Amino acid sequence: MRHIRSNGPRSAAIIVSAAVSCGLGIGSKAVAQEQPAELPPLEVTAKQASKKKKASPAKTTQPAPASAPVAAAPAANKAPITVSGEPSIGTNTTEISSQDLERLNPTDIKGVFSGQPGILVGSSLPMSQKVYVNGIEETNLAVTVDGAAQNNKVFHHNGTNLIDPSLLKAVRVDAGVAPADAGFGALAGSIAYETKDVGDLLDRDGFGGFVKSVFNTNGNVFTNTVAGYGMANGFEILGHFSFGDGDDFEAGNGKTVEGTETNFLSGLGKLAYQAPTGDRFEISHERLNDDALRPYRANAGHISTPRLWEPRVRNYELNRQTTVFNYSDATPTNLWNPKVVVAYSKTDVTVPSFSGTNLPTPTITDTWTTAGETDSFNGKVENKFTFGLGNVVAGVDFNKSRAILDDEYEKAREESFVVGLYAQARVEPVRGTRLSFGGRSDHQEFTGQDGIDRSDNGLSGNISGEQDLIGNFLTAKAGVSHVWAGVPLAENFILNPSWNYFGGPESVEADNYTAGLVARYKGWTLEGTVFRTEIDNARVAAWSNGVQGAIRTRDIESEGYELGVGYEWGNGFLRVKYANIDVSINGQPADTDTGNYVATPVGEIITITGAHTFVGTGWTVGGDIEFAPEYDRVIAGSPPYKAYQVFNAFAEYQPDWTYDVTFRLDVRNIFDETYSDRATYGSEFGNVAPLYEPGRSFLLSTTAKF
Repeated sequence: MRHIRSNGPRSAAIIVSAAVSCGLGIGSKAVAQEQPAELPPLEVTAKQASKKKKASPAKTTQPAPASAPVAAAPAANKAPITVSGEPSIGTNTTEISSQDLERLNPTDIKGVFSGQPGILVGSSLPMSQKVYVNGIEETNLAVTVDGAAQNNKVFHHNGTNLIDPSLLKAVRVDAGVAPADAGFGALAGSIAYETKDVGDLLDRDGFGGFVKSVFNTNGNVFTNTVAGYGMANGFEILGHFSFGDGDDFEAGNGKTVEGTETNFLSGLGKLAYQAPTGDRFEISHERLNDDALRPYRANAGHISTPRLWEPRVRNYELNRQTTVFNYSDATPTNLWNPKVVVAYSKTDVTVPSFSGTNLPTPTITDTWTTAGETDSFNGKVENKFTFGLGNVVAGVDFNKSRAILDDEYEKAREESFVVGLYAQARVEPVRGTRLSFGGRSDHQEFTGQDGIDRSDNGLSGNISGEQDLIGNFLTAKAGVSHVWAGVPLAENFILNPSWNYFGGPESVEADNYTAGLVARYKGWTLEGTVFRTEIDNARVAAWSNGVQGAIRTRDIESEGYELGVGYEWGNGFLRVKYANIDVSINGQPADTDTGNYVATPVGEIITITGAHTFVGTGWTVGGDIEFAPEYDRVIAGSPPYKAYQVFNAFAEYQPDWTYDVTFRLDVRNIFDETYSDRATYGSEFGNVAPLYEPGRSFLLSTTAKF
């Protein structure tokens, strides 16, 4: 069933594609090939006190710790762009740089984390995708976009953080142990997304832009991106817009997966000014709209229920937006290196709701609109103090969040206000020994649906470190943390105006442990990490009546290990990673239903990734493979999770033309595997047809930079 609408977006997509492919002159400008880089180990050095000087337009990047993942080297004239801020020390950290994103060419958030076996993304629909880190769902991590805390637990049938990957310049994931300055609520770690800045695209005053068009043969999907940006006399401006339009895709079995059409529009605008004194002010606004027919429960293909009158599909409209103001100083001193963030983020989901009868025939008797909205007004003020052994970041942050249900028959809401003090030290007390330790003190005011305010306080702490055992050849790392996260807001669509909170909700807390070794030698990298996360009183996203009460909780455990080996040879790389993760809920194996908004089963995941650039030819080729063996750690009476294996490949060509132009072909799911991702809802239940991943798909991409 197609969602009937005008052909405007499709026509515009064809026009943009034609313009990109045909409107370019041929000249002599050579294009450097770029691949993701392995970053050097962290070097903490003393800084001498200095007076403020005129700001330099060039950006600097912090070196990464010894635990940074292996990747191939970039072109010598351009360093990889990673998430800004202090590097992680001793933690289980994944850095995805701008070069990684260019190589991956992601069309959704699942593609962003491709090749990372410890980070799964459930669902084949971007609007219902959720990220799981070591099996723990992302709402149990501190998630930020450009420093703005996210609060997007609207509806368990749709995604949590719907992000257009074309806007991203870098992503960092701290699995388990996270620093205190990562933000409130880092029960199982943190995820930091950063969007593109003018300074990442231009290195001097001037103007530029790019156009990118992607056509996916599976569903005839056109996705187009147009961006323009400029820099002059300290001022910067950027506009970035993407839109996609297409039909339902086919799974590997050749059957159409109903409710998977593409219809989205996203945009990012940024305006910044950097004064001669180094004071930098920036404001940005990012917004995404996804509006189309989806499966009735959008995280599953179909669920058989006694309500035979339910339609197979219904319209979901999802809007997410984030506005962020940032202040920093580009000419810091040892005692003055401030950062101020004030942000507002909001997500709302609107769906039609139905009631009906099965007799004498299945009939819908009533239709109305249900809407859920979460928002967050948050910010922080912090300063970095630098001294001989390293630095200390100290600050205060706040977060005022709401969860609102607007329904004809049920209207309800919960609110939370959190204020916290934090400090995190990163030091190198002796050469080869790097430590990171810090803590938070948070106070929460929680207002339930009954209108009664409840207060609580808690302390969080973390310590992690790295020790070079044999020079730069072998490094040991370890970390531990305790996190207090107060009472999380309920999912909007399960809010109930008749709820009773009885004696008051208990705050959720977590403990994380991680340890590992990293060895490097002449392009080779070998690493292994073990980890464990324990979450107590995790609030469950399950509807309950007044007798059951508002707060239903479960205890979550995730434990396992990751192994990785990689080799880079200058113009290319190859790496193999393996993760083995077991997740338990109340002592029983996790499943995707009881794990809503808390966890997912994982088991074993193996990934193989590689790429090579043929210098002087303009050609780069690469590919990746994901294996998920059968997993039989299931609740009693359930079948094992099915095995699957997926093969992808790409070829990219950058001709020696006047403009920086790239042509690319991706072939995804080469052998037409019929499968649903291990983290996708429902594959273990007999009454659920899970959302299958797309079958063989050819993606034709053209990018032109001016």
